[in-house]
Amino acid sequence: MRDVSARPTPAAPARPEPLARYTTLRLGGVPERLVTAESADEIVQKVREAELLGHSVLVLAGGSNVVIGDAGFAGTVVLVRSRGMRVVAENADAVTVRVEAGEPWDDLVAATVAAGWSGVECLSGIPGSAGATPIQNVGAYGQEVAETVTAVLAYDRVTGEVVTMPAAECRFAYRSSVFKHNDRWTVLAVDFRLARSPLSAPVRYAELARALAVEVGDRVPLADARATVLRLRAGKGMVLDPADPDTRSVGSFFTNPVLDPAAYTALRARALAAGLDEPPSWPGIGGVVKVSAAWLIDKAGFGRGHRGPAGVAISSKHTLALTNPADGTTTALLALAAEIRDGVHRTFGVTLHPEPVLVGCEL
Repeated sequence: MRDVSARPTPAAPARPEPLARYTTLRLGGVPERLVTAESADEIVQKVREAELLGHSVLVLAGGSNVVIGDAGFAGTVVLVRSRGMRVVAENADAVTVRVEAGEPWDDLVAATVAAGWSGVECLSGIPGSAGATPIQNVGAYGQEVAETVTAVLAYDRVTGEVVTMPAAECRFAYRSSVFKHNDRWTVLAVDFRLARSPLSAPVRYAELARALAVEVGDRVPLADARATVLRLRAGKGMVLDPADPDTRSVGSFFTNPVLDPAAYTALRARALAAGLDEPPSWPGIGGVVKVSAAWLIDKAGFGRGHRGPAGVAISSKHTLALTNPADGTTTALLALAAEIRDGVHRTFGVTLHPEPVLVGCEL
């Protein structure tokens, strides 16, 4: 690890740039203070400096799963720009790779596929940084990072120590972990255990299996899985494209509702009474049922391309993505989100919850 102890601390700009520059939504106002950290040591240093100033701290890396208010952030924003990955353990069957928090996630996925390491190939094309993935327990197309994360290296702001937290301590759940909505820990690096295999993990997602022309449970070459996932995501506007304003989003804005049996029965009855098909759903542990938020949004009258106030809109490619294709505001985006949430509740009696972290704003 590089020695950064003698490096002078750069002065913060007199007037930091709007955080819109650092988010995939291109939204967010001006922070009080903005600094950059290029290593794990610097992340700790910058967070400690902000605490000594008595500042609130926002750690921001890829900016792909955060909605920041128009007023910006009243405190210090630490831009995480650490890079790198290395093998820290291996045997004949698997490798464990330690990845710095600021490493772009899709760069990591591409590298693992090229190396013949299986386990995250279906998470291709997801924007943001590797350090953010355990916070959200990022998942897509039948995979979640909780399946491969073995440990998270983090700075504990309560004890002032750098700690290694095994996966069991991360309390992974559906799109959640101990780190989400909790400022205690700042992620510095993540350890992923990946299988040595030229083939993907068993394909679990029906849409992906159809696109690959295989059965659910089959395995395919890693490169095929990655290419197909990228194609599917791009078709839904879920791969960032600077030339396409319709991709300016946080990906899925709402999580898929998880309902108990009684709530699902009530939803199903409402849908059938309205002449709709049975809601797309998937069984979960303990009798719960996960329901498609995209279906609920569409059937509640909010189709692709639905316009909101001040230039924001539902993506023309996918109802779960709320976009800022012009020069919108966070206030306008959240007004659109509230319109959708309330409309779905009126129609189906189900409450949608936002997937991204809201900073300096609320829904």
